[in-house]
Amino acid sequence: MGTYPHGHQHAGMNAGVGAGADSLCPPADAIFDPPQYVVNNVYHQQVQPIVHTIEYINQHHCVPVPHHIYTCKTKDVMCSSVRNRRSKKSKKR
Repeated sequence: MGTYPHGHQHAGMNAGVGAGADSLCPPADAIFDPPQYVVNNVYHQQVQPIVHTIEYINQHHCVPVPHHIYTCKTKDVMCSSVRNRRSKKSKKR
């Protein structure tokens, strides 16, 4: 098999294409192109662990809540006496 300058190869056999009994040309040698590749990508699942960390945070807040406290006092108050009342009544007459 010989190689042409552009990378093709040829064999010393007739390819049988276009060669007839009434052809004036001698049979040509077959030309072989360099192979063309068709890539078939095949994908397979691969388990990839992904860890998601969740952190709980408890926030504590002080909130004022009213707590009502009542105190009691006793107070003594002096009122007018009976004598003072009579004197006021007598003046009105």
